[in-house]
Amino acid sequence: MSNAADRWLFPNQTHTITRQLTDGARALMLDLHIVDGEVHLVHSKPFLGKRLLIDGLIEIRSFLEKTPKAVVTIIFESYVRADAVKQCFDETELTKFVHSQQVNDPWPTLNQLISTGKRLVLFTDRGGGQWPGYHDVWAFCTETHFSVKSVDDFSFEFNRGKSTNRLLILNHFLTNPVASTSLARQANNPELLNNRIESCHRQTKHLPIFVVVDFFEIGDTVKTVQQFNMRK
Repeated sequence: MSNAADRWLFPNQTHTITRQLTDGARALMLDLHIVDGEVHLVHSKPFLGKRLLIDGLIEIRSFLEKTPKAVVTIIFESYVRADAVKQCFDETELTKFVHSQQVNDPWPTLNQLISTGKRLVLFTDRGGGQWPGYHDVWAFCTETHFSVKSVDDFSFEFNRGKSTNRLLILNHFLTNPVASTSLARQANNPELLNNRIESCHRQTKHLPIFVVVDFFEIGDTVKTVQQFNMRK
């Protein structure tokens, strides 16, 4: 949600949520805070940028309605009660799209999610399990470290989540001291990104399910991930 098009300061992306989804992004990392008594999208501090969660969810619902074969994942970093988030989903009529998954059950295929209409998968680091489909991210996922300043520091060392969790979040972006397009040009170098994705399973025994980048339009990130998906 932190993007230049919506005039956020020190953004992580160039384009709006809708443009990101239209251009091929299928997972969004959204941070939730309470501002003036309402749930907002906020990255760190409200003065850097804020937006009502409801408005962001309306954008996502519109994309899902216009793109019937799209399956989208949202990973929330939340500082908000689960019931307040649920109310926003109910008000925007997004709840009907939400898939509910048990930890030990096999995941449905993308085609199965599309056929059932449950094309929105949710994870959260707070309040997971308090309503159907609002999943505890660290019960399902593990991740590589996200606080990386240089491409030389990229590693496959696990950070949060058990190493036995099936879904890997491959963090592949630089922050020094904030995100920037110049740092993204280094991280999103096609050869570097491709090599990291390709070697991920060999190094971790996990396929990279979510590849997290800043300024995704820099480099060939969408094409690189799509080509990897086709091979796997």
